[in-house]
Amino acid sequence: MENSNRYRFKTISEYHKLAGLPKPTHPLICVVNMEDVRMPVDANAKTIIFDFYSIALKRVPEAKIKYGQQMSDFDDGVLFFMAPGQVFTVEVNVGKRHRPTGWIILFHSELMWHTHLAKVIKGYDFFDYALFEALHISENEEIILNAIAQLIKNETNSNIDHYTQNVIISQLELLLNYAQRFYGRQFITRKAINHEILDRLETIVNHYFEDDNINGLPTVAYIAEKLNISAGYLSGLLKTLIGQNTQQYLHQKLIDLAKEKLSTTSLSISEIAYTLGFEHIQSFTKLFKAKTNLTPSAFRQSFN
Repeated sequence: MENSNRYRFKTISEYHKLAGLPKPTHPLICVVNMEDVRMPVDANAKTIIFDFYSIALKRVPEAKIKYGQQMSDFDDGVLFFMAPGQVFTVEVNVGKRHRPTGWIILFHSELMWHTHLAKVIKGYDFFDYALFEALHISENEEIILNAIAQLIKNETNSNIDHYTQNVIISQLELLLNYAQRFYGRQFITRKAINHEILDRLETIVNHYFEDDNINGLPTVAYIAEKLNISAGYLSGLLKTLIGQNTQQYLHQKLIDLAKEKLSTTSLSISEIAYTLGFEHIQSFTKLFKAKTNLTPSAFRQSFN
């Protein structure tokens, strides 16, 4: 479970034991008030891995939380999501023992077996967002999320019966749907930051296609790494702002460049395909027709 400054929790019970909490009342899910957690605190950073899902609404005064190479302040109310196996690091100023506030929901994958949530949870991209892309929530949004978390907690503290799993899963899915809505609001309201990302995205993609040695479309992972944000967050942002995910945006960018070359240059179609990174003209023609309902030749002829 632990070694020096690294903690890996395979079960919720292990987490409860180290955190100084009573045994969980449900084996597959718990809702913990952060004020009740008594994790060991010293001057060293703690690396933590959960082998289960976590959803946390936290304020952690005088603490920094690190995910990858990014540091985040948790003085404000933020909601963040972790899928099983993800790693994060907590650095605490031991001179100021301010306990975190908020709550954390921990749940095993087994809780979702044979449920609708098991089929759709991968669609909640924010489980793959980086920590600094956490959801910043308003007071009204926090009231809604707190109420759902309390309902889940009440259910986990009740006697388990035939309806327990369905009720808990419904409440979890409701919380995730609200989070998805609130992320949509965040994408829209944080205009300065988001438009800076769009500007940088445009520059990166333009430079990529101007390179004489390009090899096909850039991958979503490549673009996200250049922007220093997660692939999921980038796709969610683009979907909200321009109605396309990253892959669709890249395809559209390539088609726009192809149209420009077809209509303004005398390059052959095979030469255009090659300059856009396609090894085979058939692949280029197939993509172009799928996006425009025209072959490259038919599109060029329409200008004659």
